[in-house]
Amino acid sequence: MRLKNSFDDPYELTSTGPCAKRRRDLGFENEMSVQSNVAEKMDVVEREFIVGNKLGIHARVAAQIVKVANQFQSDIWILKSGNKVNGKSILDLLTLVCPHGSTVNVSACGPDASDALKALAILFQTKFGEM
Repeated sequence: MRLKNSFDDPYELTSTGPCAKRRRDLGFENEMSVQSNVAEKMDVVEREFIVGNKLGIHARVAAQIVKVANQFQSDIWILKSGNKVNGKSILDLLTLVCPHGSTVNVSACGPDASDALKALAILFQTKFGEM
């Protein structure tokens, strides 16, 4: 099998043998235009939150954040002290070590980014149901 790059002929075979496919059949001829259309539809929203509950972001709170984040298509990223983690991963969130009073930046990138950030804002404002 020979690896192809974007400058190769789109009608050339990507491999040899019974499973050989043409790049055109795989949909690679419009690859650049698809990427630019996707980039135009992406919203990026960012907001800063203060962790207000007494225990900070612990396992139960991280599970709440992940549950809300997974309701949306957008990518959710949480940044604290230079560490950027996936907001849809409970393990990633627990590595941030966010005690009471710490500040985190939450960003969402995708078609429903503003809705995702609004939902997460409610979690932070209600102190995750804790006091």
